[in-house]
Amino acid sequence: MHRKAATCRSCHNVIDPIGLALDNFDVTGRWRYNENGSALDTRGQLYDGTPVTNLPSLVDALVKRPIPLVRTFTENLMAYALGRRVEDFDEPTVRAIAASAAANDYKFSTFVNGIVNSTAFRSKRADVVSADMDNKQDQHQH
Repeated sequence: MHRKAATCRSCHNVIDPIGLALDNFDVTGRWRYNENGSALDTRGQLYDGTPVTNLPSLVDALVKRPIPLVRTFTENLMAYALGRRVEDFDEPTVRAIAASAAANDYKFSTFVNGIVNSTAFRSKRADVVSADMDNKQDQHQH
């Protein structure tokens, strides 16, 4: 249904095949063959035409094209660290972190270090604490 509506199609053509390939897993990670009495149809096609039907075929497809996967991972980790969406002006940093990670065998620490050493992370403002909160914290310390 989502792929029939033009406004939804551009995203769903990208995300649906990934979700369908993982559909045999329920929300707790248990294996399932059907949903509401109907057999699952896990067939899909990635945006580049690569067919995927299950987890192994999805892994194979993603590993063959690591750059989009690594950049998306970097963007999501960075968004979490920044507490905001990654914007266009962050993309050079994302590309640099992803390239550094690739050169360092994709060690998780490379992603983390790249993000915490980025200008975006280092210049991030802390949330403002209200004066009421400061007073409550001071009262608890005494």
